[in-house]
Amino acid sequence: MADGEGRLIERRKSDHIEICVKEDLGVGYSYWDDIRLVHNALPEVDLEDIDTSATLFGRELGAPIVISAITGGYGKAEEINRTLAAVAERFGLGMGVGSQRAALENPELACTYSVVKEFDIPLRIGNLGVPQLVEQGGRAALTVDDGRAAMDMVGAHILAIHLNYLQEVVQPEGDTRSKGGLKAIEKMSSALPVMAKETGAGMSRGVALRLKRAGVKGIDVGGLGGTSFSAVEYYRARSAGDSTRANIGETFWDWGVPTPVSVVLSSVGLPIVATGGVRSGLDVARAISIGASAAGLAGRLLPAALEGEDALSAEVGTIIQELKAAMFLVGAKDIEALSAANALVTGRSREWLDNVME
Repeated sequence: MADGEGRLIERRKSDHIEICVKEDLGVGYSYWDDIRLVHNALPEVDLEDIDTSATLFGRELGAPIVISAITGGYGKAEEINRTLAAVAERFGLGMGVGSQRAALENPELACTYSVVKEFDIPLRIGNLGVPQLVEQGGRAALTVDDGRAAMDMVGAHILAIHLNYLQEVVQPEGDTRSKGGLKAIEKMSSALPVMAKETGAGMSRGVALRLKRAGVKGIDVGGLGGTSFSAVEYYRARSAGDSTRANIGETFWDWGVPTPVSVVLSSVGLPIVATGGVRSGLDVARAISIGASAAGLAGRLLPAALEGEDALSAEVGTIIQELKAAMFLVGAKDIEALSAANALVTGRSREWLDNVME
């Protein structure tokens, strides 16, 4: 990789973290509030006996929570990932890292990801992008060997292949060739355990079925409702004085399939991680009640992670206590019982499900 391109990638990753902390990147509507759990006035379970443990991809977690891919590939990312990893170890949570392409092309950056191997995390998730699995403008496609190297770098139990074409189409340097992406996922899945992961635009049933046929082990729906990467790129473009890209970013700010809708549509017999707009333990409970195996969080955790391990531990501890409270109030003694809880889908999410074409 040319030095100029490498610096561009590192700067972009740094920009993403800075923008995510400083700017409001939401979509103005909380789709998780559309999911209503029915209160059980006689729960017949003691709060102290509630068990939040869960299994995801054959790995035992202390709670059905994944710290979603946040960063890697630039200087400060090592410190952030160390903090995230320490807290994931403490609470027994899954953890993903940011896209590892930068470290595959510049091994000096590997430490910003591999730091997670210093911790006993029950589920470590590697990360590469499907746009990089196909040839882009003369740049060779990543291979199965690259996927294996990415997993080895972080001691991953599964490799997330992220689908981020909304972000790519807004970026001035975006990789927008997508033809052959599904076949590349199928090839990677034939050799390695792969989870398909959207990054904010959600998932339809048709795509979920194609991914299942391609051999993925699970789906992270990465739905509309959380951090909008179109919005992230809007702020980057505006800062660079690129009015065209800024306009595109603003136009597609709230593009996508809402996360709760994506969970329901993607229920095709694979484990589902519900990422996108999850703000609390109540939202985690809501996700489990409509078919998710776990919920992924990033946006709520990043500010605390930048403060340090104590602040992040307090934040995660609160989320888990909120999850326990929700379980208690519906009378669910464990995650299996929570998955059978009575949940109503209302509001815009109900409208989506009533009208979406399969």
